Amino acid sequence: MRPLMTLSGGHDGVTSVQHGWSDRLPPDRSWKPKAGMSRAARSAEQDRAAGGRHRRVVVLEEGRRATGSIAFRVYHRTRRIRAYLRWSERGRTSERYVGEVNCETRSANLTQAWAMARDAKLVRDEALPVGSKASSTAVRAVMTANKGRDTRPERLLRSALYRQGLRYRVNARPLPDLRRTADLVFFKARVAVFVDGCYWHGCPDHYRPAMKHSEFWREKIEGNRARDADTDAQLRQQGWKVVRVWEHEAADVAAVKVIAALDG
Repeated sequence: MRPLMTLSGGHDGVTSVQHGWSDRLPPDRSWKPKAGMSRAARSAEQDRAAGGRHRRVVVLEEGRRATGSIAFRVYHRTRRIRAYLRWSERGRTSERYVGEVNCETRSANLTQAWAMARDAKLVRDEALPVGSKASSTAVRAVMTANKGRDTRPERLLRSALYRQGLRYRVNARPLPDLRRTADLVFFKARVAVFVDGCYWHGCPDHYRPAMKHSEFWREKIEGNRARDADTDAQLRQQGWKVVRVWEHEAADVAAVKVIAALDG
């Protein structure tokens, strides 16, 4: 299946690379979301492609703002994928055409569509508040998202486990003498669950080193990693099982890992 590419002017001045397939429709993997993806997982997918939630700002009339998302449609006649920027305001969903995308995977097409939306000035980065000491909107987004407890990924995982009939302690110390707190603790089964933030714990998929004060932040992240490893080792020495999941993981996938540890 060979793609056909041409340059074309799109709606509202958006220029895109058109991509058609000579003998069939684009494959599902190039535009469809994975089956069973949770709302949180889809939002995280959009964040990754846009370069962060702070880069998904749609500016509306009278200074109002909304958080945009990219949606795809496949047109049977042309065998091409069109990208649309969508957002909701006051209970109504609106959209604008972005352009045609031409990559083989959905993730790559999302990244391409977000870049096109920025080039067309359909979205912008969130502006820093007056008086903010953050060096950029990206840094502020990371710092704002850094909550010590009750993060959205934690709450979604709790709900998924609760629906399975499981009960647990929240934000508790597995070992009274060890000053380390787990996000979820199953005392009877001796299972401790940690939901790790991608930035602060150095996720291999999403962590990006800071450009400013890089040495300070490198030492900070490495220190967190070392502490995580020490926590795991001390708990296991006392007969505990440790489950670590990343904040970007879908709650149902994370729940399967926890249940496997409980059953093991």
